Amino acid sequence: MSRYPFPELKDLPEDIRTNILAVQEKAGFVPNVFLALARRPAEWRAFFAYHDALMLKEDSGLSKGDREMIVTTTSAANKCLYCVVAHGAILRIYEKKPLVADQVAVNYRKADITPRQRAMLAFAMKVCLASDEMEDADFAALHAHGFTDEDAWDIAAITAFFGLSNRMASFSSMMPNAEFYTMGRTPRVKN
Repeated sequence: MSRYPFPELKDLPEDIRTNILAVQEKAGFVPNVFLALARRPAEWRAFFAYHDALMLKEDSGLSKGDREMIVTTTSAANKCLYCVVAHGAILRIYEKKPLVADQVAVNYRKADITPRQRAMLAFAMKVCLASDEMEDADFAALHAHGFTDEDAWDIAAITAFFGLSNRMASFSSMMPNAEFYTMGRTPRVKN
């Protein structure tokens, strides 16, 4: 699962254990990233505080699907198996499109997404691969699709944060949970 052994849930600080159990209750399993990072409690808290500030933000021009699309696309550019698989699963669920994660991970320019999303991903990819080359024209391309400068900040912050996450997951050989591979690929059957 990882180059570094996961700590036992019972050995974790109460606040981290409570958070992990809440995720398990909601998802039905514990995503490996929660346990992998829990080996260092202070870093776990900082990581998930920033993650939540970016990904659960209420007052943003980005939808939850947009955010996961940024993560999936840039994580593919960074060759992070864990994040492409895990966030691709969440993307499929939010967008209700079983093919979208595979498409944006391989080539967002050919994916079945909106022109607005394509502009968002072009901006994210430039932040990911050539942030030192950002210029006014990059912002103008976003503005043409209704994005604000605050939205641009969100796109860049998500891209940068997951650049860190990608590198930690890759260097530690963190593997995606098997559950992620099938999530969102077929419609849920409601009882």
